[in-house]
Amino acid sequence: MSSANPLRDAQDRRLPRIAGPSGLVIFGVTGDLSRKKLMPAVYDLANRGLLPPGFSLVGYARRDWADEDFAQVVHDSVKEHSRTPFREEVWQQLAEGMRFVPGDFDDDAAFEKLKATINDLDKARGTGGNFAFYLSVPPKFFPKVVQQLKKHGLNEGPGDAWRRAVIEKPFGHDLKSAEELNQVIHQVFRSRNVFRIDHYLGKETVQNIMALRFANTMFEPLWYRSYVDHVQITMAEDIGIGGRAGYYDGIGSARDVIQNHLLQLLALTAMEEPASFDANSLVTEKLKALSAVKLPDDLGKHTVRGQYAHGWQGGEEVLGYLEEEGINPKSKTDTYAAIKLEIDNRRWAGVPFYLRTGKRLGRRVTEIAVVFQRAPHSPFDTTDTQELGQNALVIRVQPDEGITIRFGSKVPGTSMEIRDVTMDFAYGESFTESSPEAYERLILDVLLGDANLFPRHQEVEESWKILDPIEEYWDKHGRPEQYTAGTWGPKAADEMLARDGRSWRRP
Repeated sequence: MSSANPLRDAQDRRLPRIAGPSGLVIFGVTGDLSRKKLMPAVYDLANRGLLPPGFSLVGYARRDWADEDFAQVVHDSVKEHSRTPFREEVWQQLAEGMRFVPGDFDDDAAFEKLKATINDLDKARGTGGNFAFYLSVPPKFFPKVVQQLKKHGLNEGPGDAWRRAVIEKPFGHDLKSAEELNQVIHQVFRSRNVFRIDHYLGKETVQNIMALRFANTMFEPLWYRSYVDHVQITMAEDIGIGGRAGYYDGIGSARDVIQNHLLQLLALTAMEEPASFDANSLVTEKLKALSAVKLPDDLGKHTVRGQYAHGWQGGEEVLGYLEEEGINPKSKTDTYAAIKLEIDNRRWAGVPFYLRTGKRLGRRVTEIAVVFQRAPHSPFDTTDTQELGQNALVIRVQPDEGITIRFGSKVPGTSMEIRDVTMDFAYGESFTESSPEAYERLILDVLLGDANLFPRHQEVEESWKILDPIEEYWDKHGRPEQYTAGTWGPKAADEMLARDGRSWRRP
């Protein structure tokens, strides 16, 4: 018997994709990510009617809780962090499918209990044996958890049922460790069943880069070396390391942000049009762009790292990185990194891509700025155009998602004076639909088996190939430059662009 719904019209855009029978197991369910993002996202999906009626959520962690305690923790997290309003009936249905399994990662009895719990949920809730395992645990435990899943036969479901692994960044700390990790994981799960989370790719604005470029005629012809002067990709945070000293020290901002988020944004900005919008075509084009990336010859001149120093931010006095609790006062970890890259292909030859990220900067913002060349000939006097900058198209990923276009316009009056003006599109003003949290989209995609927005292992390895030589150079040369908290980073970063006759834009 066909399971197609005869009343469902394929043209109907209102019905979103709904996950089939399934469940989610979260390892490390007591952590911050799980409480603030994953559990609220699961609830929001249920609230939007996108999860199947028997959906089940299993938590695994080193706590001695009963199922009811776990449900209470989820309840509190959801009430505090969910995006959609709290509805008792949605909660009740979700809570019936919640189970908790206490145990360490090398606890065989606990994994047997996990297996029994999954089998019980299959019978009680009709999950069909389909489960995704979300590893919300420190990266050093990835291999252990994955091997335990294999040892206890949890990596393959009964019959046609699927089992998928979801892995959070960081994916290795250099190329070698990333390759080793991929090897371990692919011995247990087929590569199509491994979903590496880069939550940036779940953001509407990031997906909009492709819509902007390939669904419109007015941008793509200019997305080319003859018109583009350079591209700046910025991810700035106004916070310090918070309680993450143990994780952050020794990793630093380039490994934490450039290797994954910023290089993914670079790939989407630079790639050629994919043959279709499916995972394989997308990966093919992103990989072509990443493998054409060329490092500067002189890493000393074209890369910069910094560490935030004592200063004032948002009216508060804040500590410098080396004064933070748990940080070695001799630490060379970067909290700011800026690098210049080029892409060695026909479209981008000679166009620099400047990537920068940092903590304790002027404000929290992520944006991609495509800065165009100046007009090749100007009939206007230089005095008329002294306030005219370069045309730019800026894609704002967060916090106020949207797109700005900057161009020159005549100032009203008698003289021919031309000045920069901007045209602005903001998501909040153009669409009544509020953007879902990135994790909602990504968790739903995992349950649907849609790998479009997840980086493949080849992309991860390609990104490390770009960053490794820079990290090795930094390791042998000098220390990060100090910059005052609340400013836009070290002086060397401004000098790096000034040498090329350019300057960072102030987001």
